[in-house]
Amino acid sequence: MIPFTKAHACGNDFLIVTEEAAQGRDPAELTRRLCARNSGVGADGVEFFAWTGPNSGRIRLHNADGSIAEISGNGTRCVAAWMARERGLHPGDKLRIETDAGLRLCHVNALKTDGAFTVEVTSGMGVPSFEQRTVKLPEQYAEWGLRLCGQGRIEPSKSEAEIAIRGLFVSMGNPHFVLCMNDAMLQKCGHTWSELGAEICFHRDFPSQTNVEFVQVTSPNEIEIRIFERGVGPTYSSGTGTSACATAAIALYGCQSPLTVVAPGGAQTVEWDGPGAELRLTGPASLVARGEAWPA
Repeated sequence: MIPFTKAHACGNDFLIVTEEAAQGRDPAELTRRLCARNSGVGADGVEFFAWTGPNSGRIRLHNADGSIAEISGNGTRCVAAWMARERGLHPGDKLRIETDAGLRLCHVNALKTDGAFTVEVTSGMGVPSFEQRTVKLPEQYAEWGLRLCGQGRIEPSKSEAEIAIRGLFVSMGNPHFVLCMNDAMLQKCGHTWSELGAEICFHRDFPSQTNVEFVQVTSPNEIEIRIFERGVGPTYSSGTGTSACATAAIALYGCQSPLTVVAPGGAQTVEWDGPGAELRLTGPASLVARGEAWPA
């Protein structure tokens, strides 16, 4: 049997499995089986965990399709909540979590122990890097007439069969392509944002694929986002996606820190002082179930 804990951060759900429990099994195959929504436990990914000290650990994330991701902000926070429960931590305690994108320091702000064990965590997310980038998509996207706020409009490319879309490429230790637009502009043309997200995610310019986010600025201190996650598809939330969108909103669209970022699964708060500074992400993570899965 494979013991696991299921957790979620704003609806972005993960299974936490110790490396010891998974020893001898192919992690990609195990992840695909466990994450299957109808025939498995169901999750957006599996965080494989090993303790490295009293309040420190090492994680490796596999997406639901079995692929390896450098980091998940929400997944890291879920692991922090699990570690807090395992170690009996209290508000003010700190955790060190090594990821494939580097060390992440997590601060326990608050605990809720009645009902689901929920922890509010502030995580250091590293220093974002970003640059404007253009991708060329099939000409069918020209009819959408999308206005990319702050980044111009869709432009014809040299090829009549393509259209150029400008966005902001942001690295949070993993890749993100951020577009600022009104969601209604997508829907009125009979297409969904997830279709465009899939087109960009698997675009030839991103040989390792990319996460794709869509941002709508609602005020200088709040934005709404939609997420197409590499290796998963549309998700309720994303910690690194939230961070990437906040980076774009503060750097380009006149928003201010602290910034509230609202995804379908709930709101998170980002604090960022601008280029060269580390970004800090605050949000909840809840442990919802423990169990055992039959081995393959």
